[in-house]
Amino acid sequence: MNPIPRRAAALAAALLLLACAGESPAPRPPELSRFEQKISYLFGREIGQGLRESPVPVDLEAFQQGLRDAMSQSASRLGAEEEQQVRIAFSAKMQEEQSRRLTALAEKNAREEAEFLERNRSAPGVVTTESGLQIQVLREGSGNEPKAGDRVRVHYRGSLLDGTEFDSSYAREEPAVFELAGVIPGWSEGLQRMKPGGKYRLWIPSRLAYGAEGAGRAIGPNALLVFEVEPIEVLH
Repeated sequence: MNPIPRRAAALAAALLLLACAGESPAPRPPELSRFEQKISYLFGREIGQGLRESPVPVDLEAFQQGLRDAMSQSASRLGAEEEQQVRIAFSAKMQEEQSRRLTALAEKNAREEAEFLERNRSAPGVVTTESGLQIQVLREGSGNEPKAGDRVRVHYRGSLLDGTEFDSSYAREEPAVFELAGVIPGWSEGLQRMKPGGKYRLWIPSRLAYGAEGAGRAIGPNALLVFEVEPIEVLH
């Protein structure tokens, strides 16, 4: 996989006039009256936003020279072997930076989770189970709670501690069916404490959810999950 941002077409369009003329950029901002100027400006902004996240500071002069050489079909000023070495080194730096960010985020999430759960355990109506799951009855239901081998039909909304919603059956306008044996431990335990027709709130510690790995981009490492759940029906 090529770790260099794949922006070749945008780069070429963004600085087409500069490459063809072989001149330095004008010291004052260009006019943005023609369509070509406007789209080139947008390309430049997108590229700049991407490069701002690079773990290696971008040298604008070298950047522009590389563009000129590519547009004029000149030979690379780096040999093929050196290009490959640079790409490998850049990939390693990207992975190192990603690892650093994830470690910092995991530590932050773990700290915020511990602080929140300690405060929340004394909130009115909140019950903390032996596993550390916290549950609050918003509206009590009736009938029997599901067992470990059952399936349930529920409406639910999932969010992070900061309120960011990452999943919702309400948004899809259709309840979901889950097998208790196939969901995260916090969900399985929580659902077995719920009765159909009720409404409940769960605070699921990361160790009962997705742990240090997280789940995709939406759920980071050591993320505490908050769910509002309305059990509709137990399916045996």
